[in-house]
Amino acid sequence: MSYIGKTPTSVPLTSSDITDGIITTTKIADANVTNPKLTSGSQKNFRNIIINGDMSIAQRGTSFTSVTSNTYTLDRWLTSGTGYTLTITQDTDVPTGQGFAKSNKLQVTTANTSPSAGQSLQYQTRLEGQMLQYLKFGTSSAESLTMCFWVKSNLTGVYCTEFQNDDNDKTRGANFTISSADTWEKKTITISGDTASGFTNDNNRSMRLSFGLMSGSNTTGSNASIANWVTRSTNVTSIFPNLGVNFCSSTSNYINITGVQLEAGTTASDFEFLPFDVNLGRCQRYFFLMCRGDQLDVGAGGYYNSGQIFCEVPLPVTMRTTPSLVATSGTNYYRMFGNNTNDPFDALQLGGGQSTLMQVYQTTGISGTTGVAGWLRTNNASASVAAESEL
Repeated sequence: MSYIGKTPTSVPLTSSDITDGIITTTKIADANVTNPKLTSGSQKNFRNIIINGDMSIAQRGTSFTSVTSNTYTLDRWLTSGTGYTLTITQDTDVPTGQGFAKSNKLQVTTANTSPSAGQSLQYQTRLEGQMLQYLKFGTSSAESLTMCFWVKSNLTGVYCTEFQNDDNDKTRGANFTISSADTWEKKTITISGDTASGFTNDNNRSMRLSFGLMSGSNTTGSNASIANWVTRSTNVTSIFPNLGVNFCSSTSNYINITGVQLEAGTTASDFEFLPFDVNLGRCQRYFFLMCRGDQLDVGAGGYYNSGQIFCEVPLPVTMRTTPSLVATSGTNYYRMFGNNTNDPFDALQLGGGQSTLMQVYQTTGISGTTGVAGWLRTNNASASVAAESEL
């Protein structure tokens, strides 16, 4: 049956209507095609607020030992607090059949069986305010947030997460329980949005999402933040409410985390896997590893005068702000090549730049010819050069 040239009626579309391989609005009763999988919130691109939630990007390295303070490890993830000593690795232990290839493993290397009042351990990620505006915090339409993740540990018990609004010193806590030792478990947490306090629309840190793993009496206790957003500075005992474990109590303790997803709404959708290059580009907004190793190019430059070199390095993505330089140093770690010779030296300095370009230079140990162009290379397996604009 065909309806071409006829007024559409509420007659179902049949296979005979599309035998020519063409669907037109006149062949469809209401002249409208809808697909729930394309229109539902669970299918929106970049619905996951967390960057590198699958722990697949590790520009700084895949193993970090003697972690004792605020330290970035896998991209976008860092430790915070005091009173702990950890080894952190990118691990291949993942929940079976879920599509993950990597997890983040924290292992206690020095036990702290009785943390002091001010000690704590949080594993956290940080978010820009301009990336959170669609949550509508600070208005009557504030979106709820749903977080889901996979976790595995030998230490069972009640753990805690904290959602922190840095712009307004607000906090919201939520507990989750690891029930079975050495077993991957999926956890889902939903909290209401904050109708009273919003996020500043800029590129600064507005939110921190933390896993609370150890806490002294200053931050463990009241459950005021379980039901409400509360002022953090005056409710410090609400930061990790009901935390029932001390992860740092034994060197046998470990925890693996992967598949961290935070999205608007009250329903958890499947984890949003991004192509590796897309995920890497999002991470490079905050940290860009130019090179690590021997005989690798840093960039093109030249001799401003006989004792000073400059090199400009284009950045692959626009970084959050003008980045700082993170570079190792040591005897003859770098060489400037040009004019049929090379000039070895020990370290690099930040000369300036912008969010799309970094300039490095050096004036110590340099001996060349003014105006000669060349290129800068590493000269040691331990040499590395990176740009950083973390929150």
